Amino acid sequence: MGRWGAAVFLHADGILMMEVDRVLRPDGYWVLSGPPINWKTNYKAWQHPKEDLQEEQRKIEEIAKCLCWEKKSETGETAIWQKRMDADSCHSAQEDSEATLCKSADPDDVWYNKMEACITPSKGNGDDEGLKPFPERLFAVPPRIANGLVSGVSVETYLEDNKKWKKHVSDYKKINKLIDTGRYRNIMDMNAGLGGFAAALQSPKLWVMNVVPTIAEKNTLGVIYECGLIGIYHDWKLQYSCHSIFVVVIINLVFSSLLVVNAKDHQRKPLFYINDFEKN
Repeated sequence: MGRWGAAVFLHADGILMMEVDRVLRPDGYWVLSGPPINWKTNYKAWQHPKEDLQEEQRKIEEIAKCLCWEKKSETGETAIWQKRMDADSCHSAQEDSEATLCKSADPDDVWYNKMEACITPSKGNGDDEGLKPFPERLFAVPPRIANGLVSGVSVETYLEDNKKWKKHVSDYKKINKLIDTGRYRNIMDMNAGLGGFAAALQSPKLWVMNVVPTIAEKNTLGVIYECGLIGIYHDWKLQYSCHSIFVVVIINLVFSSLLVVNAKDHQRKPLFYINDFEKN
């Protein structure tokens, strides 16, 4: 987390910290840098009453404890919390306390839904203990697929998808020999599916932003995360939510696998679109 003031995370009874907790895996870390961390030293420089800063940090610590986050470090203006892996006892305490637990059947169904000040149970979207270490997990069957939690996607479907994208990427590298040379450092997959394109491209010289369209038939963002990849939802009818310089300068390669309808025979056919942005 960047240098956002605590007031952002304390908004609406800590609703944003609860949203962070929803996407944060057990054993994952949350980092807060800036006010009110180390308020005793910096309150004069921040020109803010020390009593207010002390109260802000107290509330952050209180919410973090309720979320089963363990504080691991506080150095300078940076504090680090870790979401506990063995959170069963903590969740029992949450149920006995005044904490509100989310009742949504699908915690991943969040696009265009109003956020609620509630705690998402950590279980229900796969088995975190079944995750392989990186980079083995790139091609290992994600727990939520192995457990049948992704409608319409079986283990066989996932393995076949991996096989398909390995072939596509191998063929593309024969055409564009600059892949994996450092020429393309930042890549966007506009229709990421199960993340097979990014997994097949895996290299220390590049990274892929996987975009799951909000109109996709299957919600696969959780699968992408379990593969050790990064990704977001996006409605492509809207502008991509980032700085224009990032789009023009940073994203050097944009890839999209789309399905288009042939107006003549009404058949759905795959379309592969690749666009190379030159840097300014």
